[in-house]
Amino acid sequence: MRSGHRLGRPFGWLWGAYGTSALGTWLAFGAFPLIAIKVLHSGPAEVAALASVGAAVGAAVAVPLGPWVEFRRKRPVLIAMDLVRFAALLTIPTAFALGALTFLQLLLVSVVVAAADITFRAASGAYLKTLLPAEDLLVANARFESTAWTTTIIGPPLGGAAIGLLGPVATVVADALSYLLSALGIRAMGGHEPRPERREAARMRPRDLLHGWRYILADPTLRPLFFNTALFNGLVMAAQPLLAVLMLGRLGFAPWQYGLAFAAPSIGGLLGSRLARPLVTRFGQHQVLVVVGSLRALWPIGLAFLGPGSGGLLLVMGVELGLIFCCGIFNPVYATYRLERTAPDRVTRTLSAWAVTTKASTALLTAVWGVLGGLLGPRTAIGLAGVLLLTTPLLLPRRAAARLSQPEPTPSGT
Repeated sequence: MRSGHRLGRPFGWLWGAYGTSALGTWLAFGAFPLIAIKVLHSGPAEVAALASVGAAVGAAVAVPLGPWVEFRRKRPVLIAMDLVRFAALLTIPTAFALGALTFLQLLLVSVVVAAADITFRAASGAYLKTLLPAEDLLVANARFESTAWTTTIIGPPLGGAAIGLLGPVATVVADALSYLLSALGIRAMGGHEPRPERREAARMRPRDLLHGWRYILADPTLRPLFFNTALFNGLVMAAQPLLAVLMLGRLGFAPWQYGLAFAAPSIGGLLGSRLARPLVTRFGQHQVLVVVGSLRALWPIGLAFLGPGSGGLLLVMGVELGLIFCCGIFNPVYATYRLERTAPDRVTRTLSAWAVTTKASTALLTAVWGVLGGLLGPRTAIGLAGVLLLTTPLLLPRRAAARLSQPEPTPSGT
């Protein structure tokens, strides 16, 4: 993504590290469920637990890490989280080679990786805010978004081919190595990162664990955006397993058609991320946030009208293209908006609380929609999720937020 806007060598290393680990993640997309099914002969309940319980417990484990990371240098934390994910994932092929792989190990690895992922994302957001001036944050977030969708397009097909040739454990090795390369890239950034000043007591107190949520809920612009993104992401993800059941079961789509229906529209995310900055320049950050955030909620209800054959496949691809295109614009604008609104000495705790809530709400809604799918049928449950998504624009911020550039004083009693 060579737009002519240079953000410096340190950002280049950070961007490259992000792209490497993102590609590794998508190469191994679906590897854990496949290992559970094909290698460990796990049933549906165990596979569902691997997807939901691992993420939920990982989110809970990450809760105390936000306050702990806030007053530490972020680059060593980023390297440490990459190395933790590398080591955790590498235990799977090692145990497999020794004939000692168990479902419990898969579950524990998914918990460790989920917790490290939340901590990495929170620390990287805080680090990005210190690395670049405020006017460059949207450019940087758009490049991350573009890279995310690019790896989404190319990763799963390559990973699927690798799984077919070498088995799912091989893609886990590739994912582990991507985190090692990411750690080396972040280490190569060089430069000196000053230690953040801690104006609070040196010892972390139990109430510090909730500070991220208190900060979000006390802010009149972060609060609605927080609920909007948690509900939107949760409902979109909750409908995905039901859509798989509908497409691969009742409607008789082949697995390659199912994969194509979601891989091809990812080009919309790449295009949307390229438009984010020009749209903000022309119309303003808040207007783009509200308009595109509203438009993205209109698409998913179309999946309730899915039918068989080529017409149904085109419908899914059209809905996903529109949804992903809007998300490609919205995500970097929202990420920048959130960073600008958050005080520098609150970023890690705020982003950590945000990520924990998003993962937990997604796990909860996925479980609820699984029950609804059994009671009402997958099509009705997908339609219900689409109807509820139409209400999410009501939670978008109604007015533009002022940019915060200095730490706010710590309120008494916090």
